[in-house]
Amino acid sequence: MPFLSRRTTEVAPLPFDPRSPEGLAARWVQWVAAARADKNPIADETGEDAAANQPSDVFFLAGSYGERLVRRCVVPAGRDLFIPAFCNFERNPDGPPQPIESAHGSIAVDGAPLEADWISTPVPFLVSGARLNLMTGRTKPVPMTTWGLWKLIPALPQGQHEVHAVGGDGHGFVVDVRYELLVNAPSSVPWV
Repeated sequence: MPFLSRRTTEVAPLPFDPRSPEGLAARWVQWVAAARADKNPIADETGEDAAANQPSDVFFLAGSYGERLVRRCVVPAGRDLFIPAFCNFERNPDGPPQPIESAHGSIAVDGAPLEADWISTPVPFLVSGARLNLMTGRTKPVPMTTWGLWKLIPALPQGQHEVHAVGGDGHGFVVDVRYELLVNAPSSVPWV
């Protein structure tokens, strides 16, 4: 196994239901941490690495580190999508995450606006990741919390779709990510 991609074999159990809003947010953090530094989904400029480390029950989409990005990727048919418009995470927290009251975010699917949901993990959860990942920086478990404006989008019908997430902290940091998605049956050939 390459040096930078070593990761733990087991994901730490969560202190909440994995399909609950808090569980999905925590799993999203674990998904980002599973990527080595050069394949970080938040830093991905094109969407070429979007399918890496995806769970079988949901397809995670990432925000950005403040850049405006357009990503293209293929999503398996029948998968819900989970995306942040704006989120924050804290390593080794002293307690529940502290929200930024001025944070804002919106999500649209095929031009139709959806209300983002305020989600916060009430207690820390453990995150183990790839060596030198950009979330925890290590493979050993690290307690973390997260909060933000997120949306669970029910599985989209097969075909082309657009998911657009915009958010920020209200103090100049802005995320603006547009996904051009092709929802495909597993045996379908992706677009060219």
